Amino acid sequence: MNWDDVRIFLAVARAGQILGAARRLSLNHATVSRRVAALEEALRTKLFRRLTTGSELTPAGERLLVIAERMEADMLAARAELAEGDGQVSGTVRVGAPDGFGVSYLAPRLGALVEQHPELKVQLVPVPRSFSLSRREADIAITTERPAEGRLVAVKLVDYSLGLFAAKSYAATHGLPQERRELASHRLVGYVPDLVFSPSLDYAEEFSPAWDAGFMISSALGQAEAVRAGAGIGILHTFIARAMPELVAVEGVAPIRRAYWLVYHESMRGIPRIHTVADFIALRVEQDRQLFT
Repeated sequence: MNWDDVRIFLAVARAGQILGAARRLSLNHATVSRRVAALEEALRTKLFRRLTTGSELTPAGERLLVIAERMEADMLAARAELAEGDGQVSGTVRVGAPDGFGVSYLAPRLGALVEQHPELKVQLVPVPRSFSLSRREADIAITTERPAEGRLVAVKLVDYSLGLFAAKSYAATHGLPQERRELASHRLVGYVPDLVFSPSLDYAEEFSPAWDAGFMISSALGQAEAVRAGAGIGILHTFIARAMPELVAVEGVAPIRRAYWLVYHESMRGIPRIHTVADFIALRVEQDRQLFT
C-alpha cells in the first residue's frame, strides 16, 4: 500500500467526509477522492459508503482503519526517534480538557513544560465538550469517565469533589440552607441540562431532587463567576471555589465526588511527545492532590 494513500484514507475516516479531509490536508476535493479510489482499487474492495451526509466506513474500511492507525503510529514513532536523537522532545500535542480543569488547573502549569522543552508546542483546548481521540480532535483528553470502548489508554489522575457554594454577600443577605430541602427557597445557579455531554456531569439531583436553577451557564467557570457575583448558590468544583475568597461553602449539604482520567489513543503510546505531556500532567496532579479533595 502507498502510505500517502493510507494517510488520506485516515483523514477521510476521521473527518467523516471527503471535503472535510481535503481541508484538513490542504488538498483539493478531487485529489482526495481520486486517492481514495486508487486505494480501493489497489485493495480491490470498497472502503467507504458514499452518503448524502458524508462518507461512512464499510466493514473492510473498519478493518483497514485499525491497520492504518498502527502504520501511522509506527511512522510517527520513527520520525520522533530520528528527530529526537539529541534528546529534544519536539512537535505539537493538543490537550482537550473540561473548562474547569483546563483553565483553572492546567493553563497556569503547562507553561513550565514548554519551558523545559523549547521544541515542544502544547495546544490546550479547554471547552465543555467531549473529544474524539480516534478522529484526532485531541492527542490527549482529560475526561470525567473512564472510556468503556475503543483502543484507548486510560490513567486515573485524581478524585475531585463538587460542593455547594455562595458568595459571602449572598449569605449575608439571604442566609445559607442547613439542609437539602431548604435549597428550594434560594436562588440557584446551575448548568444547562441538555448541553451536558457526560452522565457523570449531570449531578444536580444528587444535591436536591427538586433542583431548579433560575440561572444556567454551560461553563463551569461561568457558574463560578456568577456565584461569586452573588447570583445565587451553585455547585462548584472545590479546587476552583477555594481560589475565590469571596465564596463560602454551604456546610449543610455534603459534597459529591467525581474523577479525572487522562486518555490517549493506543496508537500514540510510543510517541515521545505524547508520553512527555501525559507524564507531566500526571506528576503535577499527584503533587497537587490535596487541591482536589
